[in-house]
Order: sequence, then structure tokens, then C-alpha cells
Amino acid sequence: MKSGVFLPFLAVVSLAVVLAEVPSATWASTGTLSLASGVTALVFMAMAALLGSRWTWLEDVFGGLDRVYEVHKWLGVWALVLASVHLVFKAGAPEWEVASILALPPYWTRLVRQLSYVALVVIVLLALNRKIPYGQWRWWHKLSGPLFVVVVLHWLSFKSPIALGSPAGLWLATCATFGLAGAAWKLLLYPFLAPHAEYRLTHVEPGVASVRLELEPVGKPVPFEAGQFAFLRFLHAGLREPHPFTIASGTGAGKSVQFVIRALGDYTDRLVAEAKPGMRAEVYAPFGRFKRPAGGGHEVWIGGGVGLSPFIAWLHDGSRQDLAKVTLFNFQTPGRGFPGVDALAADARKRGADWVDVTGGPDSDVFAERFAWLVGQVGAEQVSVCFCGPRGLLTKVRAEMARLGVPASKLRYEQFEFR
Repeated sequence: MKSGVFLPFLAVVSLAVVLAEVPSATWASTGTLSLASGVTALVFMAMAALLGSRWTWLEDVFGGLDRVYEVHKWLGVWALVLASVHLVFKAGAPEWEVASILALPPYWTRLVRQLSYVALVVIVLLALNRKIPYGQWRWWHKLSGPLFVVVVLHWLSFKSPIALGSPAGLWLATCATFGLAGAAWKLLLYPFLAPHAEYRLTHVEPGVASVRLELEPVGKPVPFEAGQFAFLRFLHAGLREPHPFTIASGTGAGKSVQFVIRALGDYTDRLVAEAKPGMRAEVYAPFGRFKRPAGGGHEVWIGGGVGLSPFIAWLHDGSRQDLAKVTLFNFQTPGRGFPGVDALAADARKRGADWVDVTGGPDSDVFAERFAWLVGQVGAEQVSVCFCGPRGLLTKVRAEMARLGVPASKLRYEQFEFR
């Protein structure tokens, strides 16, 4: 399920149930436009709250948590657009029979209406502002749950032609219930009930602005497959914020988990500098649906910077040994390779994988020429491309695939950034 399908589906259903509640003579009025926009905005907010829960079944529907968060973002953006339309025009007409589901004094009804719009503006603008440090942004974003309750109160106290038992009322009540359940789970229950385990940091291998961490479970480990990621939260002052990192361990690598982390911000800078053996951490996992192709054809793996992590896991995956059909392009800045990457490259080559270091950036001739040669050898239809890295590099990879006739359907990738 993609945002280009999911959002229009929600909008069409919302519009249909609204039109069923008002006289057809008023369908083309600004009042109906305002009401339909408000209903759709609430539905979008409810689904955004649901998608923020990190429930596993949502990953199955949307193809991974990275896709879930991508849809979550666009739900918030379009909810703000539609709420603005709802605010500009009055949702009413003389022909409508209106009543509120929950009667509130006029002062509180007006206050809730105004707060609901302000709440949505605050949620979306804060979520889209990448200049806010993650630690501050995370706490602000937690307000989205309580603020969604304000939006629901606005719907219940607003005089409209939508009765609770009508199709539109049932549609809103169902969506609001899912949204409130998702928000309650994430804010109140997730830290205790979500799948996680406590780990102890046993090995720290520093590199140039990077570090490789190995952690052993204190009790029962979390299950995972090669290529999946976890939210890592150290139980130490200054490092308690949970951050997503790809698990750089294969499915059959044992109970320990490894992470290769680059210093790219306030949190990771501190983690790289302060990580020491003996530290305790909580690992919430598994997440993601970035899995190695089942078989057939030649596999091209392209990792950019920290995006090499899932391919490290695939190379270490004891359940798969067919590396002779793999070409791995490792895009790295000279002198900033990850700890242990040279030994990993040597081991990969020894087991038959074709490891290609690329230090010239996305426009490197090394990548373009080697990729073109490979496609010429095995055929465009026999190549599958797995990518993990920055968006700029992804754009280049897509352009090269199109130039060489490799179908876009042959590309697998994970969204590199969640915010």
C-alpha cells in the first residue's frame, strides 16, 4: 500500500459518506466543501496516529516501517491542507439539520475548534522541521497524541448534519478509535509491551567518526532477520533517546547483535565518543522488510555510507551462502571507512562476492562503468538491485538503471531517513 493509493481511498470514502448526509442541492456549496475537508482531515490525522504505533501488521500492509512513516508524513501534510480549507469556509447551509453529538458550552465549543486547528499546525510544522534536534523534536512530537484528542472533541461538539449512528458518523468513530488506540499504545504501552530485550555492550571498535558495537543479550534475545533494523536505547544519561539503526548481524550470527554507526548528529556524535563496554541498552526489534532476493539472477548491492549496514548483515547471514552472484558497491569517503570494513571486504571476496569500493561519489566513473559492464554480461532482466543510502545516490542509481534498460521493478530499497 502506497500513499498515492491510501490517501485517495480515505478521501473518497470520506467524501462519499459526507455527501450521503447532506441534501444533494448543497453538494456544490462551500459548506459541503468545508465539511468534507474537515471530515477527511480528521480521518487523515487518525490514520497518522495509527501508523505511528509501530504495530507489526502495519509493516505487512505498507511494506516496512520506513514506508509506514513515509505515508504517516503525507497524512499529516494533507490533513493540514484540508483543515485549512475547513477553517476558511463555514461548514453549514440553511437546508441542513444540524446537532452536536456531545453538547458543550459555546465558549468551550469555540475554544476546542480553534485549538484543534492550532494543534494540527503545530504537529505538522514541528514534524517537518529538520533543523530541530531529534531529542527536542521527539518530545514535541509526543504532543500529537493529546492534541488529536482535542481534534476528536471538536468533531463531537461541532454542530453538523452527521449523527453518530449514520454512515459518516460510524466512519469517523471507527477511524478515531483506531487513531486513539494507536496513540495510546505508542505513548503509554509501547515502552513496556513492545517486543524488546535488554543487552550489554561487550565490544567497541572505534573508527574515523564511526564505531562498531557488539551487544550480548542479558536474557532472551530479540529475533531478527538479516537486513532488519532496531531502535537502540542506551540506559545512560544523554543516550536514552531511541534511535533506529540497521542490525549488522546475519540471521544465523548467534545471539549477539552488531551495529555500525556513523557520527551524523548530536546523538550519534555522543554515542561514538562515549560508548564503552559494560553499558546497558534496550533493543526494540525487529523492524523493516528489506530482505535479500530469494534467488535467481545476479544481485547488485549498493551501500552509501552507513547504508552499508544491511549488506554487512547479508554477508554474515549463515542461512545464505550464495555470494558468487553478488556484486557489492561500497560508496565511501576516502579515509572514513567503517571499522573492520577492510577485513569484511577481504572475507567477502574470499567467499566469491565481487566487492567494489567507490570513492568518487554518486557520479563516479568506477560505478557507472562497472555497473554497465555487469549488465552487459548477465543481461538487464537478470539483474536485481538492492540499495541503501542517501537520496542523491538513489537518484543516480535509478538513472543508471534506466539508461541501461534495467526495469525499475528490479530495484529494492529502504527509505534512508525517517524525518
